[in-house]
Amino acid sequence: MKDLGKLLKQAQQVQAKMAEMQERLAERTVEASAGGGMVKIVMNGRHEVLSVTIDPEVVDPSDVEMLEDLVAAAVNEARGRVDEMVRDEMSSLTGGLPMPGLF
Repeated sequence: MKDLGKLLKQAQQVQAKMAEMQERLAERTVEASAGGGMVKIVMNGRHEVLSVTIDPEVVDPSDVEMLEDLVAAAVNEARGRVDEMVRDEMSSLTGGLPMPGLF
């Protein structure tokens, strides 16, 4: 029973550290761009898009599809950078041990 109590205490500590990490990640941002910087996305650690900046030169009413592709590419790049940031934080939290299913 003593080992079970110790295990539960450790689980609570890990849970508290994960909550702290999620708060830190929510405050951190990444920036990604597409089209040579014509479309820029800022996203936080919760995968929320905070801002979209579009260079007026890329706005062509006759080619909306290109603009849509650039926005999608920038968002996907930002998501990838956030995922990398989350993996790095998780690695520091778990001491490099893989924790499948957490993120």
